[in-house]
Amino acid sequence: MASDPLPVRPKDRFLVFGKPRIEQAEIDEVVASLKSGWIGTGPKVGRFEREFAAYIGVPHAVAISSATAALHLSILAADIGPGDEVITTPMTFCASVNAILHAGATPVLADVDRHTMNIDPAAVERAVTPRTKAILPVHFAGRMCDMRALGAIAAKHKLEIIEDCAHSIETTDQGRKAGTFGRFGCFSFYATKNITTAEGGMVTTTDERAAARIKILALHGMSKDAWKRYGDEGYKHYSVVDLGFKNNMTDLQASLGLHQLPRIEAWWLRRKELWQRYNRAFADLPLETPLAPAPGTRHAYHLYTLLIDPMRAKVSRDEFLTRMTKNGVGVGVHYMAVPEHPYYQNRFGWKPEQFPASMEIGRRTVSIPLSADLSDLDVDDVIRAVKVSLG
Repeated sequence: MASDPLPVRPKDRFLVFGKPRIEQAEIDEVVASLKSGWIGTGPKVGRFEREFAAYIGVPHAVAISSATAALHLSILAADIGPGDEVITTPMTFCASVNAILHAGATPVLADVDRHTMNIDPAAVERAVTPRTKAILPVHFAGRMCDMRALGAIAAKHKLEIIEDCAHSIETTDQGRKAGTFGRFGCFSFYATKNITTAEGGMVTTTDERAAARIKILALHGMSKDAWKRYGDEGYKHYSVVDLGFKNNMTDLQASLGLHQLPRIEAWWLRRKELWQRYNRAFADLPLETPLAPAPGTRHAYHLYTLLIDPMRAKVSRDEFLTRMTKNGVGVGVHYMAVPEHPYYQNRFGWKPEQFPASMEIGRRTVSIPLSADLSDLDVDDVIRAVKVSLG
């Protein structure tokens, strides 16, 4: 019997999906923080907040422990809670829905556009009820949602917009950045994101009072600048002024972000180059490649998602995932639609069939490596692995 063919990459060279690019400057900054003794929330977090706010072009940014926490605290700062509804997409990570639930509100799903994979404004309009208080759009894979249409719906019904920008730090529409269309923009610096602080997130806003409340909520509800109580300016008493959480970012995390942020444009150009290579390589294969960026917009190129064609491909999506892994290339699924998960089925009675576009995408999609850390040889291996795994 013939032996199995050799994998594209052996186990000792397995290509990790979403591997971040970490350079010496980040390592040195982390070491300097360790040596300083100030490893919790401190001056480096404040500096990272100011520099990120300048990049997005807003007056206020609050560093948080995760994008999930950023969404949760933004919903609370918008005074949304029990009895209120928030409309979001089924084609997202569970965190988008969970943040609504943790705030005590009720998530309402509106299906996506089959081609853009972003929430469909027409479905949002149909989902609005007298209890609706906000729309929570997710700029999927780095592609801007139709914010003009969503903005019109929000204005018509007097709704908040809380943007989930976890995929879209670099995304723009007519030069306007993601995170500036609603009162709150929520960003992620998780390990697989375009820039990383290992774990972490950020809320951007033009609302000074909301930013101040989020900062307080993120650190136990303690009064402003409570983190300075251990500084060299003399002990500062604090007061607990709200029911808060432990959602603060640390200086160790900010040490990474301070050096990642200045490289964001160069890394964006590298991912754009890889995206175009993938488009050329996969043009004639039995799968769908991502929709081209809309005119006048800038795609963040966060995820490169393939849709396996069940009629033409020799393998199922799940078999393709297995084969890619055996070929030494890490892959992801972004995402199984939210109603596919048992918890939400049991709690809300949601069925995948109620959201057909999200269901189809979730059952066909595969994300392949797309990172500034990839070498040209890595990309050659990814392309070869895709072709081999399709059979």
